[in-house]
Amino acid sequence: MHNRMVRGILSLCLGVLVFSLQDPLVKSVSSGYPVTEVMAIRSVIALPILIVLVHADVGLRAILSKRFGLLTVRAFIQFTSYTVYYLAIAALPLADAVALYFMAPLFIMALAGPYLGERVSWQTLATVLIGLLGVVVMVRPGAGLFDGAALLSLGSAALYGFSQLMTRKIGDTESSTVMAFYQNGAYLVGAAAVAATFHLAGVTHAVHPSLEFLVRPWIWPTLPDFLKMASCGFVASAGMILLSQGYRLAPANRVATFEYTGILWSPLWGFLFFAEVPRPTTVIGAALIIGAGLLALNAGRRRSTAPALAATDPA
Repeated sequence: MHNRMVRGILSLCLGVLVFSLQDPLVKSVSSGYPVTEVMAIRSVIALPILIVLVHADVGLRAILSKRFGLLTVRAFIQFTSYTVYYLAIAALPLADAVALYFMAPLFIMALAGPYLGERVSWQTLATVLIGLLGVVVMVRPGAGLFDGAALLSLGSAALYGFSQLMTRKIGDTESSTVMAFYQNGAYLVGAAAVAATFHLAGVTHAVHPSLEFLVRPWIWPTLPDFLKMASCGFVASAGMILLSQGYRLAPANRVATFEYTGILWSPLWGFLFFAEVPRPTTVIGAALIIGAGLLALNAGRRRSTAPALAATDPA
């Protein structure tokens, strides 16, 4: 069981690092292209990569899973989560958007009990309240500086958290590569459907940067911009597999906290590529959110060391 846990944690940490590379790439094209075009190009590039990986891992027949429904629902929840998150980073500094998104592990811990039957203590629930306090510090409601895009980042975190609980629930029979294949398919189909809906409705412009990123019409990209969007396909393929593998191997309410390693990368990318310097309230709020997650992890470790029947690692 210990080796399985370690593999899950390492997979998740590496997946977080890989996925963080998408943020500066997407933000850099968010002022000239729609999010649906970015996601469609990314998905087309990732598709053949994922087909090869599924074939090498479990064989292409595994795509025709008996759990097609659950896999599809999870994939479209992930599509909605990441679309909403990308809309948030079009309007927010990367450090702000990512720090708010880090409520996801706390959502996972809070919901692991009712959804998965994993034990969740009152201490864990208390840490969720501490995390929410960090959100309040960051978004500063009533201070005249609140941006509605902050709610997009929080909504994305909640959706992502639930999708990863589904990963844990179906991971006993479905491989991480198959889950990543379904997820990529949902990105491609979902992006095309959303773009077609706004095109047919004649909606092509909005005032807020997040909404503008959503409804802007598709245009032919320049070569540098196309390469940025296409590179997201390679990043997404690796990231989806690593994150799915992490949640498949380890209990959701234990491994989720390691998503916080992403806080090492987002301020760095924001500073290097966009000259963004985090505000003091961002740092304080992020510290509260991350501290809450670490407290929850510590509480989980104390419970796991209590006398119990030994588990056997099936791997």
